[in-house]
Amino acid sequence: MTEPRALEQRTADVRRKLATDVDLWVASADAAGAAYLVPLSFVWHGDTLILATPRASRTARNLLRAGRARVGLGPTRDVVMVDGPVAELSRGADPAAEQAFADAAGFDPRTLPEYLYLRVVPDVIQAWRSPAELPGRTVMRDGRWLAP
Repeated sequence: MTEPRALEQRTADVRRKLATDVDLWVASADAAGAAYLVPLSFVWHGDTLILATPRASRTARNLLRAGRARVGLGPTRDVVMVDGPVAELSRGADPAAEQAFADAAGFDPRTLPEYLYLRVVPDVIQAWRSPAELPGRTVMRDGRWLAP
């Protein structure tokens, strides 16, 4: 078993992963509680995740109804879990975020009228690479990083 990373190192690793990864898994559930999991592209823009998906998709409907998101990125031995409120980001409300998404994801939802943007503002972020890191897995709580 490997030694657990210090909080500062784990936080730096999470920030790097958020800045460089392109895809993540989005968990949602319908009103009856039926779970759904789908991969989506994202960009870390400022301190938020920006996602894009068709407005009519199960994921968009579930997330907008619930108002909360849980997403995971990375492989199971280097996972980052993000929880937070989710809301639609109206087209044109944040052109820099829309451009950042297009640059990161390799496609531009502004050219796809059926797509909408979703903004997830993390209030909890957890990260671990092994069972040894489970006790210290929280790197953000109440929207605040626990290490600089």
